[in-house]
Amino acid sequence: MSRFLMSLVARFPLWILHALGGALGWVIYGLSPTYRRHMRENLEAAGILDTETRRRAIASAGRMVAELPAVWLRPRGQAASLVVRIDGRELVDTARAAGQGIVFLTPHLGCFEITAKLAAEEFPITVLYRAPKLGWLQPLVEEGRGDDGVRLARADVSGVRELVAALARKEAVGILPDQVPGMGEGEWAEFFGRPAYTMTLAARLAARPGRVCLLAFGERLPGGAGYVLHLRPLPPAETGESEVRRMNRALEALIRECPGQYLWGYNRYKRPAGAPVPGAKSGAEPAP
Repeated sequence: MSRFLMSLVARFPLWILHALGGALGWVIYGLSPTYRRHMRENLEAAGILDTETRRRAIASAGRMVAELPAVWLRPRGQAASLVVRIDGRELVDTARAAGQGIVFLTPHLGCFEITAKLAAEEFPITVLYRAPKLGWLQPLVEEGRGDDGVRLARADVSGVRELVAALARKEAVGILPDQVPGMGEGEWAEFFGRPAYTMTLAARLAARPGRVCLLAFGERLPGGAGYVLHLRPLPPAETGESEVRRMNRALEALIRECPGQYLWGYNRYKRPAGAPVPGAKSGAEPAP
């Protein structure tokens, strides 16, 4: 039944999905005190205090949910055609011409689901994902995110091996770098002025020779007019800066380009069970 309903919703024009999603965002915000608290605290930590950005972020979170049927269940070419412009396309072209594997970092900003769909139109991409807590969602996630050009790699040891193998083949991989990792999979690093338990995998994969790391997000255009895909290079590390903090600093800059479309309500600063307290060494494994 869920698959059937989502397939019907997928046929709606994008402007209708985004209009419904904007209302949904406000419903979620109104019903969950915890969600409201996280959003307000995270915005304040980032120094974003204006009401307009908060209002946009509330509506944007709902649009993220409402657009999923169109991005996941429309034929890949139709979903990819929702991207009306690519800003920074030359970065991908240069990497491909040089025979480099590409690590795409797609934070919870804008329509991050559209990135893999668009990439798969031109080259294979392997995307790291966590299985949903609700088991009945698993088939939908696998169908929506995976197809003949997109491989799904679970967030475990076998999945990491798949990412490494894809990069060895000079293909692309996609990672959500601002997702809180499990115990032993991250280290504490500053993110908008607060310590956040941050995955080390993305930084380790990007640090090896023969690879290029690009930040990406799909900016939602007003009125359901589609998306602009923005690509940015990972900036050079600052003196004394860890690779994980370098990544977080790059994410901060990307998010500040379009703060009203970031998922500020996500509990980014939680401490996973068993993780060390901030400031302790995480004992991360060496780079694959």
